Amino acid sequence: MAKKKNNRETILLKCEESGRINYVTKKDKKKHPERLELKKYCPHLRKHTLHREVKK
Repeated sequence: MAKKKNNRETILLKCEESGRINYVTKKDKKKHPERLELKKYCPHLRKHTLHREVKK
């Protein structure tokens, strides 16, 4: 059985307020070429903040 092609790439999510990288996730860059923006919990600030995708 042939291996399935994997188009998913690992991305880093950086907190906009603290400037720290808090999360690592994967996304399909062919289907979603735009940068990912999510409201996630920042453990350093202890509150939910905007996290944006950054380059490795």
